[in-house]
Amino acid sequence: MVRWRSGTVTAVRRRWAGAVELDVDLPDGGALRALAYPALVGDPVPGDRVLLNAGALLMGLGTGGYALVVALPDRLPPDPPQAGDTRDAGHLVKARYTPLQAIMLGVDEEASEHHELLARAESLDGLPVVTADLHSALPAILAGVRADSPDARVAYLLTDGGALPAWFSRTLDGLRGELVGTVSVGQAFGGDLEATTLHSGLLAARHVLRADVAIVAQGPGNLGTGTTWGFSGVAVGEAVNAVATLGGRSVGSLRISDADPRPRHRGVSHHSLTAYGRVALAPAELVVPDGLDAALAAEVDAALAPLAGRHTLVRVPTDGLDAALRALPVGLSTMGRGLDADHAYFLAAAAAGRHAARLIG
Repeated sequence: MVRWRSGTVTAVRRRWAGAVELDVDLPDGGALRALAYPALVGDPVPGDRVLLNAGALLMGLGTGGYALVVALPDRLPPDPPQAGDTRDAGHLVKARYTPLQAIMLGVDEEASEHHELLARAESLDGLPVVTADLHSALPAILAGVRADSPDARVAYLLTDGGALPAWFSRTLDGLRGELVGTVSVGQAFGGDLEATTLHSGLLAARHVLRADVAIVAQGPGNLGTGTTWGFSGVAVGEAVNAVATLGGRSVGSLRISDADPRPRHRGVSHHSLTAYGRVALAPAELVVPDGLDAALAAEVDAALAPLAGRHTLVRVPTDGLDAALRALPVGLSTMGRGLDADHAYFLAAAAAGRHAARLIG
């Protein structure tokens, strides 16, 4: 449940698109680092009293070390300029029936300028769609696309397995100039476009953003329980099914590592094996990077052998991908490990991006 705190803003630390980081003093003399989303709660300044949800921070969970600002109770933001009693500005509710539910204009709803286009759209027309179960794969996949197709139009679909606000991701902020747009789907929000489902989001990426390649991954802060089915990345398999239903071409980015200390994530993570091997009912092209250490390569091949009956295993050369990864405008990190500490993970994601680029029609 919620662990409430009230405090006073003492400093604004930094800003990025959609978010502001704060220092907050508590009445008992303690202090917290907090994060506010101005579009939801207003723009805090030093001296403002803030109400905070501090539960995940106190438990050390994946909120980036932040308490989250729920309200500026003494200085509420003004209402949006649109009338609040019509659907003219949209009626797509995200984070539904929570105290901070936000009403957005969905790209696919009646008030949208794109409604007629998406009402007619039925197919992705062979669009290559890279699926990954961690947000940290996003920049690496993009690096792989750019290595072979520097002018490709790449769209990102933010699913709701991790952070719901797109604004939380500093990585996404740093990649803003590299993407033609972000589509937040399901309960996720804050993208350049809002979509009701992954299916309508994919169609928007293809027909509204005119993407050459799409990347589907959850936001930062995935949930895992150490059980076969209890991890938010299971949605990767459902994404493969959605792509197939809409006539796209699924490219599976595998979670490969020889650095993760947990046995279930070494070689090919059980997350990838479950999502692609048991949840995905449609075929995908699973990308295996060349150039892995011999022992790791053998482990990967053995783990993927049972999946070969349903999916196509594609070996992709990795020459030039290390340089592409190092040239990214954002840092790389997965589970606290950077590029050199978990090179195989990022190389596998970049290889998936390279393969997608080679499928552009």
